[in-house]
Amino acid sequence: MTDAMVMELGRHTLIITLKLALPLLLTSLVVGVLVSLIQAVTQIHEVTLTFVPKILAFFLVLALLGSWMLQNLLQYAANLFNSLPNFVR
Repeated sequence: MTDAMVMELGRHTLIITLKLALPLLLTSLVVGVLVSLIQAVTQIHEVTLTFVPKILAFFLVLALLGSWMLQNLLQYAANLFNSLPNFVR
């Protein structure tokens, strides 16, 4: 396995990781900002008030995009296993 192969594998791994995590992270960020704005306007500062909407939005996005995420992950794993003979010499 050459250095270029390791770098390419690492790059592809980071890309797929970001691709899968980004929808969930962005959803959590947007919901957190919206809840924080509502808390600032109403001056209600309750910890559970930020947690519950975030977790509900997280699961909603996971339910909507879960199959797409799983397909991407399975495709990455299949490509990785198919390329294993190229890595071992």
